Formats: sequence, C-alpha cells, structure tokens
Amino acid sequence: MKRITDSAGSLIGLILLIPLFLLIAVMIKLEDPKGPVFFKQLRVGRNEKTFYMFKFRSMVYNAEDMLEQLLAQNEVSGAMFKMKNDPRVTQIGRFIRKTSLDELPQLWNVLKGEMSMVGPRPALPREVEEYSLYDKQRLGVTPGCTGLWQISGRSNLGFKEMVELDLKYIQDRTYWYDIKIIFKTIRVLFGTKDAF
Repeated sequence: MKRITDSAGSLIGLILLIPLFLLIAVMIKLEDPKGPVFFKQLRVGRNEKTFYMFKFRSMVYNAEDMLEQLLAQNEVSGAMFKMKNDPRVTQIGRFIRKTSLDELPQLWNVLKGEMSMVGPRPALPREVEEYSLYDKQRLGVTPGCTGLWQISGRSNLGFKEMVELDLKYIQDRTYWYDIKIIFKTIRVLFGTKDAF
C-alpha cells in the first residue's frame, strides 16, 4: 500500500505541479543564470545504497565549492550542516526553502522508488561517515520527503534528536501513521519559522 500510494501520489503531484515548476525555474534562472534550475546531490538511502536526490537550486551556482570555508560556522550539532544566514542562498532560494518548495523535485525520486513520501531524511555520504552503529539504524528504511523531524521542529533540532525521531518513526510506522504525518506536513509547510 505504501509503495502504491508513493507511486500514485508522486505521479499526480508531478503532473499537477508543472505550472509551479516552470514558474520557480524562471525565477531561479532570472536571479542566477549561471547555474542549473535543479540541484542534484548524492545521498545515502536504504541499506546505505546511494542515489542522486533532486531539489530546486536555492544557492549560488558554486555553493559546493564554498562549503569548506563555512563548516566552522555550523549551527546544529552532530553530523549535519545548517546555517541560518548561509551566504550561499539566493533571494528566491530563501523563499523556496522557507516554504519547502525547493523539495518538490524529490517527487521524481519517490516515483523512481529511491525515496518514499514519509521516512527519515536521506543523509549525505560525509554525514554517514560520522554515524555510529546506533545512528545507522535510520538507514534501515527507505528515506522520505517528510517525516517526524519535519513536523517536530526541523532545523531547531539537533542531530541526536533527529535520530531519535527517525527511530521512533521506524518502530511505530504504519500506513495510517504515514497519512497522519503527510497531513501534519501540509499544515506546517508554508511560512514555517523552522526551515533554513
């Protein structure tokens, strides 16, 4: 049931959101024409299998090259990098991040079966290198577009809290629990102060 819902939901979403995708693409290219509209990044999925996750590009075209200089300014604990006033983020990038619109291209990852609508967020390979065996338990299920982390504080939570929420989800997950998380995600999607 979960896979059927993921496939149908992602396909319908991709079709219905074509006008919004085009609008966001134009806005991204107008502000920073050098880079691509979409940003793909290697992520670690279920059982440590890697895949390319897609997002709308919310940063300047050379953002990855600038990351090394910013690591010392990380504002969250543990094996993640988050920075509230990241200088690499564009103006349109701030808006699509705040509203989570930058995440919409992940519907393609869901359609391909690399991600699910609900599950732990897929980690970066450099983050997984720092994982303990306990932390790696979150890699035992298909990663998701949304999950308990997104509806429980997002960037205000540290890495340890994220892991605990992910493991709670893995232990308690059911089809109807996923539906509940999706509806809660919709409620917090727009205008949330917890995204950066």
